[in-house]
Amino acid sequence: MKYPKEYLDEIKTRLKVSSVVSKYVQLKRRGKEFVGLSPFKNEKTPSFTVNDEKGFFHCFSTAEHGNIFDFLMKTQNLKFGESVKTLALQAGMRPYTFSKADEEREKAWKEYMSIYSEYVDFFHYELLNNSENKSSLDYLRNRKLSLEVIKRFKIGYVRKKFNVFENLQKKFSKKAIKECGIFYFDEKKNSFVDRFRDRIIFPINNIAGFPIAIGGRIIQKNSFFAKYINSPETQFFKKGNNLYNIDRARRLSNTLDQIFLVEGYMDVIGLNNRGIENCVANLGTALTEKQILILNQFFNEIVICFDGDESGYKAAVRAAENSIKELQPEKQISFLFLPEGEDPDTFISKNGKENFIKYYETNKIFIHEFLFENLKKQSNNSPTSLAVLEKKLRYLSTSIKDPYIKKYVLDFFLGKISALTPNLSKGKQFAIKHVASLSETKKIYNESISVTKEQLQEYSMLYLIINNFDFFKKNISILNNIEFITDEGVQVFPKLFKLVKSKDEINPNMLPLDNNLLQKINKFASVKHISKNIQRDENKLKEIFLEMKKDLKNLFLDRQISELESKFSSDMDQSTLNEIIELKKLQNNN
Repeated sequence: MKYPKEYLDEIKTRLKVSSVVSKYVQLKRRGKEFVGLSPFKNEKTPSFTVNDEKGFFHCFSTAEHGNIFDFLMKTQNLKFGESVKTLALQAGMRPYTFSKADEEREKAWKEYMSIYSEYVDFFHYELLNNSENKSSLDYLRNRKLSLEVIKRFKIGYVRKKFNVFENLQKKFSKKAIKECGIFYFDEKKNSFVDRFRDRIIFPINNIAGFPIAIGGRIIQKNSFFAKYINSPETQFFKKGNNLYNIDRARRLSNTLDQIFLVEGYMDVIGLNNRGIENCVANLGTALTEKQILILNQFFNEIVICFDGDESGYKAAVRAAENSIKELQPEKQISFLFLPEGEDPDTFISKNGKENFIKYYETNKIFIHEFLFENLKKQSNNSPTSLAVLEKKLRYLSTSIKDPYIKKYVLDFFLGKISALTPNLSKGKQFAIKHVASLSETKKIYNESISVTKEQLQEYSMLYLIINNFDFFKKNISILNNIEFITDEGVQVFPKLFKLVKSKDEINPNMLPLDNNLLQKINKFASVKHISKNIQRDENKLKEIFLEMKKDLKNLFLDRQISELESKFSSDMDQSTLNEIIELKKLQNNN
């Protein structure tokens, strides 16, 4: 049976060609493309190219060409189904289970897409060529939209008395037309009515560029109807899984690092009209994990730029709280707040592209800074309000999925709180002096790039143990069932554990660590930057150590999963796949 096109497109959405190929071929960026030595023949001069924007590889020396599925089939000697399974696993997707309904769903998808395509094409043509639509075209021109931009986005206008239902019924089934959501049944009129009548329409494409929904804007003043409406959700359209203009914006990811996320269709179109094409809009919903996943796949920085009013600020707060959990290494989420009363469309229309870029460069604020400043406004620096502030910030930081981003964001938050409470006691420690500044934290982070994730995690855990022996003597049970991964950790931890269990008074000379390892621990243990805040609070110390223990367990599982995935890519054994699934379940429950 054939894989549904939707499933294959989802894999290609989640995986860049360069990220797949780079596992087998050493690539170097050259302009919009990547180049490397051909995997199909021995050569000294690179002739192999990868283009993420177009989604293919090409070998000039052998004429081999194709997408990510083709690449695995040609280089790893896999069948098509095997390459799909392998890449689905890399993309974090479940293997596809075929059913009898697949063919029907594929047929329904083709019909659904065709209905939307015909509808969009018809009313776009009507807008540009029918004189009865002059007022609608004038409205767009008064918004300073060029004809080229109107055509690029296939903007249309649905006249009030014009209903294409009957025309569509000549080509498609009534059931399919009804299920696409463009029309609804009016019981009083006993007929299907166009949902977007008397509105400017904005086609919403999926990431592959096929229309799957519509946004409509009424242009009459003082109307009783909602200004904007969207197609209802269908089996092929989920608002939280899509972004307006993502199909065009993603093609710019080879040359641009940032993507601007705005609130509405006209903001996207207005920015495009002024030369800012790397922009998308969410579809009237709170920012979702899936939308962040899509944007992170293509861009290194997401810039959330909502309207400069109270509702825009509240929407930004919700977006920040929802999206901070998706922060990743080498990825950034920032916010840009426009002057009050402005939206991206009006701002760039008044000030132009260059001033918009300058405003972005000088006024953007990173997500963790924005969240802190927002919550600090709600605090009056009293002990109780600071306690509430710390609780909220801890909750936000612990929601972050990446364990190292989590630690550094928590570092930043607690450092900020510490600055509000300068009289905290420092207490006795074996370790070298504390570093509180964010700049120093960033410096250490940059140095730590050469150190593995496992080492960083274990250094922090060892740091806490050697500086809090009295606590761990009283709470010896939390040291049970810790699975250290590195050779250093495996060798040292049992010795420390034995020392903690002893009844002897412990001093620095008794530590079972050589000077080299002790220096590494003191240098790279990120937890040392917050230890002054938790030393006197045993509950906090326990909380942080247990969280680290949990994170180390996940790293251990990650390693196991990675090894099994490599094994699965070569043997395609079902038992291996079952092991992977069970380990991922265990990881999710951890």
